[in-house]
Amino acid sequence: MKKTRLLLTTLTLWLAATTPAFAATTTRVYSSGLLVLVFLGFCALVVVVQLIPAFTALWGLLKSQSKKEPVEAKITA
Repeated sequence: MKKTRLLLTTLTLWLAATTPAFAATTTRVYSSGLLVLVFLGFCALVVVVQLIPAFTALWGLLKSQSKKEPVEAKITA
């Protein structure tokens, strides 16, 4: 039991000590121009506008499924 606890404690401390070595550097400065930001904003606007009909269709589908109306079928022989 002591050996397992010692092994787990050692492994945990070792992983906690080595994790900051994988951190990304933050020395880069954002240097894209205004035109890039306008283009990305336009792309985001297109995506949002296309999501509106999808959500309304999904809402209608969920509403129709929740109505629990009995379905009658005529059987002719």
